Amino acid sequence: MSDMPGSNLQPIRLGEVINVTGEMDLFSQYRMGDLTLPNRIVMAPMTRNRAGDADVPVPLTAAYYVQRASAGLIITEGSQVSLQGVGYMHTPGIYSEVQAAGWKKVTDAVHRAGGRIFIQLWHVGRVSHPDLLGGDLPVAPSALPVEGFVHTPGGKKRIPVPKALETDEVPDIVRQFRRAAENAKTAGFDGVEIHGANGYLLDQFLRSGSNKRTDKYGGSLENRIRLPLEVTKAVIDVWGGDRVGYRISPHNISRSMSDAKPMETFSYFTGELNNTGLGYLHLIEAVGGREGFVPPEARLGHALRRIFERTFILNGGYGLESGSEAIVRGEADLIAFGVPFLANPDLPERFRQNAPLNEPDVSTYYKGGEKGYTDYPTLAGR
Repeated sequence: MSDMPGSNLQPIRLGEVINVTGEMDLFSQYRMGDLTLPNRIVMAPMTRNRAGDADVPVPLTAAYYVQRASAGLIITEGSQVSLQGVGYMHTPGIYSEVQAAGWKKVTDAVHRAGGRIFIQLWHVGRVSHPDLLGGDLPVAPSALPVEGFVHTPGGKKRIPVPKALETDEVPDIVRQFRRAAENAKTAGFDGVEIHGANGYLLDQFLRSGSNKRTDKYGGSLENRIRLPLEVTKAVIDVWGGDRVGYRISPHNISRSMSDAKPMETFSYFTGELNNTGLGYLHLIEAVGGREGFVPPEARLGHALRRIFERTFILNGGYGLESGSEAIVRGEADLIAFGVPFLANPDLPERFRQNAPLNEPDVSTYYKGGEKGYTDYPTLAGR
């Protein structure tokens, strides 16, 4: 047991521990709303760039997620809520009937395999390029320059200065998320996660470094959280709170992201999310590995855990031991794993046996096709 601050926190959650042994670890069952998860090992959302024409999931997508159906919960790669929300080639959407039909084949296959699957709803905002948007500029809260590049059909290109959304255009973002949430229901998902992290549109509105607006969607903290909250309430209206999550990344500085007072911003926002009845909060806070390292004194997890009353998910370089310790200490209800799940389709069983993990092939992350996607071996050799 750790003697770090907050280590004696006990879970005070609407989620119910139902492990008959009374032990809490990565392998104990967990009740999230009306869903029973067989373990606390979550597959984190990871962009894989394998969608087909019209950004529709392909049969290989179903095979990929079925291989990982032993996760307590799968959260899919980000799925754009509109054509305006596209920022990468070959990423799946959830804004058209044909995309929903493609995802339905995935969810049906995962359910047949005994899994549970949420879709991540995504709008990249300014992290895009006209080549991906039919010639239109990317949209953002403010017309500020952004560091970084985007891969387009014409090659790697610098992100342009985006177009600031007019006040009367912002409500359409809410409509996009609502429609995507409705399509996700049609597609047979068990729930949805709103992507409010990693410097994408909702994160851009929330944080002071990217939002310099002077209307009701900018300036004060109360105004900056307005769009993220409106989106959250619209999605909850479709799904009910238990089946909706929200992902945040307070420490992310890529894509020119910053905030003057992150503790104040994310504490206040978390409290307002809690008031909506949101089912879970998914915090990216790196504890090591490929994700980097946020010093303990700079972490927000303990504070946000106290504020948010329902399921709390941590993500950011956890392994078997560190993930289990976080559960035992009451720091989280669930732990999300990204790269380990990418390279190990049977990650829960490998953890259970304390077996060696496959090494990921970084060169295949975004290249398309089966290699580095569905060809990683399981312990059983399949």
